[in-house]
Amino acid sequence: MTLAKAIVLTGNGTNCEVEAAHACRLAGFDEVRIAHISELLYGDVRLDDFHFLNLTGGFLDGDDLGSAKAQANRLKYARVSGSNEHLIDQILRFITDGKLILGVCNGFQLMVKMGLLPALGGKYLNQSATLTFNDCGRFQDRWVYMKCNPDSPSVFTKGITRGIYLPIRHGEGKFLVESQAIMDKIESLHLSVLKYSDSDYSAPTMEFPLNPNGSTNAIAGLCDESGRLMGLMPNPEAFLHRTNHPRWTRESLPDEGDGLILFRNAAEYIRSNLL
Repeated sequence: MTLAKAIVLTGNGTNCEVEAAHACRLAGFDEVRIAHISELLYGDVRLDDFHFLNLTGGFLDGDDLGSAKAQANRLKYARVSGSNEHLIDQILRFITDGKLILGVCNGFQLMVKMGLLPALGGKYLNQSATLTFNDCGRFQDRWVYMKCNPDSPSVFTKGITRGIYLPIRHGEGKFLVESQAIMDKIESLHLSVLKYSDSDYSAPTMEFPLNPNGSTNAIAGLCDESGRLMGLMPNPEAFLHRTNHPRWTRESLPDEGDGLILFRNAAEYIRSNLL
């Protein structure tokens, strides 16, 4: 029997890799590997051996060049030791092979700045958007409601009928695009998977603090046209069980947290389509 394998990338400032790996195990992955970026650079670990790549939250390279920009350049241009292959060659092959990538918080910033999202027309190395400083001018650490787009091609949000409730913690979460034409294309293709909303998930909102960063069109999560690559600013790996919720002792909550469904959908998609 072929195993469903997930890899969680760590190093250079990430800090959510343990939670992301735990989410993958809870979701049903048979093998989960936390791999340091240096293991990929030295060729000790190869993306070809996995089905699901997790790019997690944190403060990559201290965000000194802007959130995740240094890591974006590293993944695009670094050469694998002892070979003529670059890391980006493995990433592009990963995508071509129909595998899944999820970027959360700093990982979402990384995917956008590499060009992996929104990647209109399948142009995965063409950056057309960014995530920049919150409109409020400061770091936000709070819980947010997000309305889910039922027409989105995202494989990660399958079965989410209205929305999800997750924590955010970021200073650079405002989604911007380089032109209105790109935003129009994102919306027409339903690539804006999740949008900040009120607690009824009735409509997207630009109102602070429901929209904690002033993100354009209230976008909190985005996918590519295949639906297999997705990024979001809130942290699904931070709400896997009711005890992760700040009011779990005062409210009646389901045992399963809202974030787990994204990882479970990934595992189910891989078993149905890649194994």
